[in-house]
Amino acid sequence: MASPTAIAHRGGANERPENSLAAFDHAVSLGIACLETDVHVSADGAVVAFHDADLGRVTDRSGRIDERTLDEIREVDLGGSSIPTLRELLERYPDARFNVDAKSDEVVLPLLGVIDEFGAHGRVCIGSFSDRRLQRIRSIRPRVATSSGPRQILRGVLRAVGLPLPRPTGTVAHQVPKWLLLSPIGRRFVLRSHRDGLVVHAWTVDEPEEMRRLLALGVDGIMTDSPTLLLEELEHFASSEA
Repeated sequence: MASPTAIAHRGGANERPENSLAAFDHAVSLGIACLETDVHVSADGAVVAFHDADLGRVTDRSGRIDERTLDEIREVDLGGSSIPTLRELLERYPDARFNVDAKSDEVVLPLLGVIDEFGAHGRVCIGSFSDRRLQRIRSIRPRVATSSGPRQILRGVLRAVGLPLPRPTGTVAHQVPKWLLLSPIGRRFVLRSHRDGLVVHAWTVDEPEEMRRLLALGVDGIMTDSPTLLLEELEHFASSEA
């Protein structure tokens, strides 16, 4: 069985400013192989790695991302670092895999364009809280990996409790909130997902005890804002399994 994957959520938001080059640099320096980020599209069509639609929560500016040009976004101070584009991330970390949350319908085509430009279909998985958006992505670019939307996750839950529903299709991973996996149904959900050929990733996990419980359940990956801590727990887990 492959070792569980450590996924740096927003680059590792507890250790560096979220979704900043400083965060991604730090995560990669630790040996993290998978980086999670979010994308919006700027007013002039750039795919920007940023979580919120508005700049105000974590930067020195306010205003919507989609109302600013890339040149204007580059002037924003993100905790002493800068806001990167997805193009910059793919170029800067050629060996990294990415989990990318497509935050709007408008970002879909520019996002797929960047993935095509870099030939990154094998190292980018797109997620979204919108089933409709994910279905659109799959219909436009079937070879791009996507994670499950809310309806597919619900179907996975119902299959886990024994309902004879069809297997979720078009997806490679169930990426689910930790509370679902830490609930009484968690182990059955992981086992059913694995039988369906899907990997299971938990988000967002920053407590050591929760990491240990999830690893014991057999999850395939954990998203965390605390990558240093997760790597320590993965090392302990590997030692205990040896």
